[in-house]
Amino acid sequence: MLLGTWNLENLYRPGGPFGPKDEAAYDTKLAALTAVITELDPTLLGVQEVGDPQALQDLAGMLGDDWHVALSGHPDSRGIRVGFLSRTAMTVLADTTAFPAELRPVQVDDSGVTVTRAGRGFLAVEVAEAEGGPLRVAVCHLKSKLLSYPDGRFQPHDEGERARYGAYALYRRAAEATALRALADELLDGDGQGRDVAVVGDLNDEVQAATTQILLGPPGSEIGTPGYERADQGDANRLWDVAPLIPPGQRYSRVTSGRRELIDHVLVSHRLLRRVTAAGTGLPGDGPPGLPSVGPDPAQRRGAPGSDHAPVWIRVG
Repeated sequence: MLLGTWNLENLYRPGGPFGPKDEAAYDTKLAALTAVITELDPTLLGVQEVGDPQALQDLAGMLGDDWHVALSGHPDSRGIRVGFLSRTAMTVLADTTAFPAELRPVQVDDSGVTVTRAGRGFLAVEVAEAEGGPLRVAVCHLKSKLLSYPDGRFQPHDEGERARYGAYALYRRAAEATALRALADELLDGDGQGRDVAVVGDLNDEVQAATTQILLGPPGSEIGTPGYERADQGDANRLWDVAPLIPPGQRYSRVTSGRRELIDHVLVSHRLLRRVTAAGTGLPGDGPPGLPSVGPDPAQRRGAPGSDHAPVWIRVG
């Protein structure tokens, strides 16, 4: 079984303000996405930046008749949302944006506006596995590191504004990671040694970022540390980021201003980790393709074929 995640980058049908400008550009994008997914051949693929539900159906149709689609009902202000493409039928377990009740509202701009929910929904599904027990997977797309400012600007008036809006974005991403961890707790149900659970998606930050670390649960047993091989009570609630299992030269899923970064992640429960036989980015054996370097203005990529992200995946035996 291959489980993966991929940010499809602005998957809209043509004609709107964010997607391809015409049918030809749309067809080119779908063909590029289809080629990668066909070669990757995932059993279950979490996806992000689905701007038009019908566009994901179009993509599934190009992949073949045996694909199932699940989509979150909670898009952001641009209409993008998360979802799944699956070889087998899925049962939706949760589709939520809720922050934990104890978490106070989070400031998002200079005016003092606050939010009490994630900007995009977290979708969790369950699928049957050939190996026996069910697999539970949540897909997410946390708040972007790319900053935007009032009046649609992507550049600040001054460095004070840049710093403040960087903080606002970080507040939101941390709150969303906390909410996602709460969903992971529900999926694990205190039995990570006995349940196959994964959290996949675009975390918009790297492995050691504080927001990513929030998702792991009890510390001390990360891959490559002395505690990794020693079982303890925390294994029931932990998630492990598979990044250290990815070949070093492939540990990136996006290129920002010329810098490679791994911001798309697969995190797994104790039982599922013991079944992972390989992990990678891009296509198995090849690694990430020649990804474009993106800058601070996402509008510059409007209508571009393919995606500015590489898939991240694990193979499970």
